[in-house]
Amino acid sequence: MLKVGLTGGLASGKSFVGGALEDLGCKLIQADALGHEVLLPDGAAYESVVLAFGRGILAADGEIDRKRLALEVFANPERLRLLNSLVHPKVRERTDALMEEYFLADPDAIVVVEAAIHIETGGYKRFDRLIVVVCTVEQQIERAMHRDGSTRAQAMARLASQLPLEEKRKYADYVIDTSGSKEETLRQTDEVYQSLRSLTL
Repeated sequence: MLKVGLTGGLASGKSFVGGALEDLGCKLIQADALGHEVLLPDGAAYESVVLAFGRGILAADGEIDRKRLALEVFANPERLRLLNSLVHPKVRERTDALMEEYFLADPDAIVVVEAAIHIETGGYKRFDRLIVVVCTVEQQIERAMHRDGSTRAQAMARLASQLPLEEKRKYADYVIDTSGSKEETLRQTDEVYQSLRSLTL
């Protein structure tokens, strides 16, 4: 049984690495997807978030409009802290329940939890190993613009709100550099997987 944190920064390639680790046999939990889940109308954080931010964040169908919510918290650290305090504990509860399920089914499972802010929240301390995915700042900006359709200024603003990758490196047990080809990233990912697997034998 091995709990592994997977993190990086904006458009650093962590989801690509997470998918590759899943293909190799790891169980993958994506905190982002769970964050979406807990904000759905039947989700664990829905009522508290609507109460805190008002019905103005709701779409016509009653679902939380994530873009409106993002506008509420963007560039407002206090509002962002409030949102995180409502959402993160519910995501953590769901993560813990999933990990328990996976380990009951397979005591030798390697469970990888992908999240952008493992280090910022101190959540990295819950894991046996931490993988940090890195690339150049320019690549992060270009990938974010291409992927999200954001402007250069928007991508840079999002980057400025995150801990720099060079800082995150200091916490890593493994670093995967995605600045080269996909093949090179997959080669590094396979090396990390083999190392993790050896810890469960």
